Amino acid sequence: MCLVHHRDLEFPCEPTNIMTEVRCARPGVADEERTETEEQLSPSWNVIVHNDPINMMSYVTMVFQRVFGYPQHKAHRLMLEVHHSGRSLVWTGEREQAELYVHQLHGYQLLAILERVEF
Repeated sequence: MCLVHHRDLEFPCEPTNIMTEVRCARPGVADEERTETEEQLSPSWNVIVHNDPINMMSYVTMVFQRVFGYPQHKAHRLMLEVHHSGRSLVWTGEREQAELYVHQLHGYQLLAILERVEF
């Protein structure tokens, strides 16, 4: 049970659909529907870069700096992870931005993929 405040009065409310609406009973007035917005968390996406035998390590470091704006030491660390582990998680966030990053990395001839973050 919840209370809705209207002009210094409180009216009891009964949820009819927890996600979208609440019906409120005000004395002398028919039931009124009020839509509530509930923020849904959008799932996160990972940008993964895989190792390739073609690109030089200094080139991959430079690409990470240009695409993501990472400082040299972070870009170098991620490049080493790609080189030694065969892949590296280089960025996590919203899907649209992740897709843009993957597209940009492909433009630099890096092997990059998008993976959904599993909770």
